[in-house]
Order: sequence, then C-alpha cells, then structure tokens
Amino acid sequence: MSGTPRTFEQVPDTPVEKPKKVLILGSGALKIGEAGEFDYSGSQAIKAMKEEGIATVLVNPNIATIQTSENLADEVYFLPVNPEFVTKVIDRERPDAILLSFGGQTALNCGLELSDLGVLEKYGVRVLGTPPETIRVTEDRELFAQQLRSIDMHTPRSSAVDSVEAAIAAAEEITYPVMVRAAFALGGMGSGIATERSELEAMARKALTHAPQILVEEYLEGWREIEYEVVRDRYDNCITVCNMENVDALGIHTGESIVVAPSQSLTDQEYHKLRTISTTLIRHLGVVGECNVQFALHPTTDEYRIIEVNARLSRSSALASKATGYPLAFVAAKLALGQSMHEVSNSITRVTGSCFEPALDYCVIKIPRWDLKKFKRVSLELGSEMKSVGEVMAIGRSFEEALQKACRMLGVGAHGVMCNSFSFGADSDTAGLEEQLSTPTETRIFAIAEAFRRGMDLERVRELTRITPWFLERVQEIVNTAARVSEHALEALPSELFRHAKCVGFSDNQISRLVRRDTPIPPGYGAMLEARARRQELGIRPVINQIDTLAAEYPARTNYLYLTYHGSEDDIVLDGDRPQVVLGGGAYRIGSSVEFDWCAVNAAQSLARRGHPTVLINYNPETVSTDYDT
Repeated sequence: MSGTPRTFEQVPDTPVEKPKKVLILGSGALKIGEAGEFDYSGSQAIKAMKEEGIATVLVNPNIATIQTSENLADEVYFLPVNPEFVTKVIDRERPDAILLSFGGQTALNCGLELSDLGVLEKYGVRVLGTPPETIRVTEDRELFAQQLRSIDMHTPRSSAVDSVEAAIAAAEEITYPVMVRAAFALGGMGSGIATERSELEAMARKALTHAPQILVEEYLEGWREIEYEVVRDRYDNCITVCNMENVDALGIHTGESIVVAPSQSLTDQEYHKLRTISTTLIRHLGVVGECNVQFALHPTTDEYRIIEVNARLSRSSALASKATGYPLAFVAAKLALGQSMHEVSNSITRVTGSCFEPALDYCVIKIPRWDLKKFKRVSLELGSEMKSVGEVMAIGRSFEEALQKACRMLGVGAHGVMCNSFSFGADSDTAGLEEQLSTPTETRIFAIAEAFRRGMDLERVRELTRITPWFLERVQEIVNTAARVSEHALEALPSELFRHAKCVGFSDNQISRLVRRDTPIPPGYGAMLEARARRQELGIRPVINQIDTLAAEYPARTNYLYLTYHGSEDDIVLDGDRPQVVLGGGAYRIGSSVEFDWCAVNAAQSLARRGHPTVLINYNPETVSTDYDT
C-alpha cells in the first residue's frame, strides 16, 4: 500500500476563493435507497453555506422536506434533478459553484452528466469538494478496480462489462456463483447473486436496463461486511469518524442489514488494519469531504477485499453522524469550501474540533424496516438490492440492550428479540425453521431467537445464517435470560435477575409476559404496570446518558440523550422550566414518511421561538428532527 499518514496542517498554504452563490442538488422524491437522509444532509449543507455568508440555490421537487422550507435556502426550485432543468437553473441563477455530494445518487449522476455535457465549464461553475474525476472513478466499476490494483489493494476478482454476452464470458472465467453489481446505480438496483448461466442472463439483462455498465465479480460467501466513514480535507488531513459492522454476512445490501456501531467482533489488529487502508485509499483517490468505504473481511483470517467507495453522503453517513455526535454533513460542507479540519469546530460538543475522532462508550444498532406484506406476490427474501423503506436506531450500553430496543422500535408487534407476532410454525418441524434461518428475510433475527429457544446448537445456527458467532451468542444470552425469568412469579423475581433482564434489554411489558403466572395475561396494560411497579419497588431505574463523542474523557454537554439500565446516575441534570415533548414519526414506512418529520421539526422550532424548552423523541437516524440543532 502507498501513502503515509500526515500530521494536521496548521496554516493553509493556498486559500480557496469563497464562492458567492452555491447551487445544491437534492435527491428528489423519496424512494427506496434515497429517503430522509438526504433531507438531513442537504439541510446541513445549506446551514453551513449560510454561516459563511454564501447565497444558496436549491433544486429539489420534494415539497415534504425541511430543506425546501422557506427559511433555509435563499432560492428553491421545485424542478426535476436532471441535466435539462438544472442547466436552466444555472443559466438563470449563475452560481459560482455546485455541491453534488448531498443529494444521493440522483445528484451525483446529474452532476457527472452536467460535467460531461460541458455545462459546468460553459457557465464557470466549479464543483466543491470531491472533484468529478474522483467521483467517476468510484462509480465506474472498472476504473475503481484499476485504481485499487495500482496501489496493491485487494478487490474481488472482477470484470466490468456492457453486454449480456460479455457478462456470461466473465462469469465462466471467474466461476459461479458470481455477484453482479450495476455502476451508477441507486440502492443496489440491478445487483444480485447468480449461481448459474440462466440466472446471470436474466440478471445482466435487467441490470443493463438501469445502468450502462455492470461488474461481474467473485462472490465472497460468508465474509463479514465492515464499513468506515472517512473524512478528509484538501490538505490531506484524514480521520475515520465511525466504523460499523453488518450483523448479516456479505451478500445482503448494507441498507438491508442489521448494522452495529462501533464494530463488535473485530480484533484490535483487524480494526486498525482496515482503518489504515481506508485513510490510505481516500488520500490516493483525492476525496474532499466525507465518504464511505465498504470492506469484505474473511470470517477466520484477516484477508480483506474492498467492495466499494461512496464518495458522497449516504444513509450510512446519517447513521454514523447521529450515532457518534459528529456533524458529518455540516463538516463535509465546510471542508468542500476549502477549509481545513482544525478550522471547523464540532458544533455538537462545542469543545472539540472536527479533527477529533469520536470515541464511543455505548452501542448503536440500526435495523431496517420493510413493508413488503403490502404487496402481492413480492419475494420476502433479502439480497443485494434494497427493499427496505425505513430504519430504526437504538442506543444502549450493551449489544443486547440496543438490539431489543431496536426490535421493538420496528413497530411490527415484536416484543424485543423474543417475538410472538410472527409465526415460525410452533407445530412445524426443524427443517422448516432451518429454512427460515438459511433464507435472509425481515424476520430472521426473530427466527434465530426461536431456534435457540428450541435448543438448536449455536454452531448449527451459524452454519445456516453465516452470522459471526459473537452476535449469535448475544441473542442466545437474551433467550437464556428469558428462560430464567420465566421460572419465577413476578413477586418472587430476584432483584439481581430483574436488573440483569433490564440490562439485556427486556421491557416491563416483556417481563410481565415472561414471568410465571397462574392466570392468563390480562388485556390492556395492567400486567405491564404491575411489572413496572415491582421494578420501581426494587429501585431499578434507568439513567440518562448523553452521546458526547468523547466517551466521557472530556467534559462536554450535548443534547443527544438515551436511556440505559447500565449505570447509577444521570449524565445531565434537567433544570429550569419543564420542557414540551414533541413525538416524532419513527421509522419511515409506506404512508408515514418525511412529511411527519417536517411537522415535528416545525413544532419544535415554533415552541422554541416562544421560549419553551423542547424534548424531541424519535428513533429515525435519517431525519432532520434527530439533528442536533433541531
């Protein structure tokens, strides 16, 4: 590998001329793969520009977003984000510069087309942040693979093709099964795993209707998937803000996977090796701002493959920003203006700069939310194409606590990991359960718990799911705790076991359903309130912790808060007037989307203008309502 870590520059040598007017491209209508995360990133970009005294022009036809509200951008054009209409806006507004990284794949593709057509050069519009040449390298599968090989970095054996016949020839050389990936595509559209020629023909034909190029590569079945969020300025200062680990093995789109931050099963050597590779790669590519690096890591060795680089803000970026308390989009916008990291402060902690790598003393888990049952004849199997319409984010001081919270947040009737709303066939045989374990679906995490409840061996579950044993052990601990709780009546439940159950994420409702009782569970909330009263009688209460990005190493005051049973005292003391609580809309789903985030944000801002302190409760990491300045 080439590249040597650099120390932070203290004095910029060649200042960049600040633009007077900047054009920002949005992502348009919400769609699978492009949802509220780009309302969040675009809103922060506008705020960063306004703080610098720069006029902003936004192109986005989505009327439900916060970024299209009247108090943000100076000018808003409700027009399609495509070269034809954006060219007309450029001709009318004559901006000095354009931001492409804050509107997802839609904005990125539009920006590349504008560059290819000579529109940006004709009107003298410069691209802020990562240059188009770098974006093209990361989007073009063949160019990307060539760049990696040129600096001795490992990538899957692959071949970029533009026809079905070439795809078949490539697959025969690589050998089946193969992974098909489409270039310049949104949410893994057109991608998938082909195990034979007929599958590849159908997949390649479909993919080439969406993209001009596809990549046929070796399928790394069972490998772990790791992500690093990397930030770099134009002076080559580079940090990793967050690393995340997919619970599901490679082959499932990261937007479809359960993701945990920070990584839990990596050794220290593996963590630092991938971190070094990430920063070396981003320096080589010349990314300015923020990007995401995705790795495949062998399950038993430190052998790795670089899967892709997203040279833009993404759904993972929004998750990383909320999970760490590092304002990724805001910082990326400032760095795109040519500022260095030591010049940009962390506006959340207010005591660190953007060159400070966050340290986490908690665990964050993201679980996607699907609405597949609303469609007829749709396949419930998950793969490399996104199907999820939203996601939830849960925070705890243990993996188990965060996982159980996240499962309940999905709003699908799940009582934590121990789910009684999905039928795994209580009367079905082992083969039926094993089929549900080997086929990734939205209910597999609950099927894993059911397998352990029925006494299935951990190694057998690992063989069927390809999930790293450490994660399976955590689910097994949840199931074992449930079994121990069920041996006692509520009034006889030992205090130590009650506290342990709360620490591994069991709600009062779950505990009321688990304890041994002589009569059926009464309807309504009576049983839950009994469990709550018993818990309070035992002195078991949650504490308020804050996400300070510093792992409590330095004093900081942030407004990102979560509850946990792992602790004895609150991080903050609430004083002054009693706050007004605003409830957010939760995970995006069909029928409840960004429009309710707009409502929550405006409600909080209206209350604040009238002098009322506000507390906003929401668990959707994509939203503006969960941003630090709302």
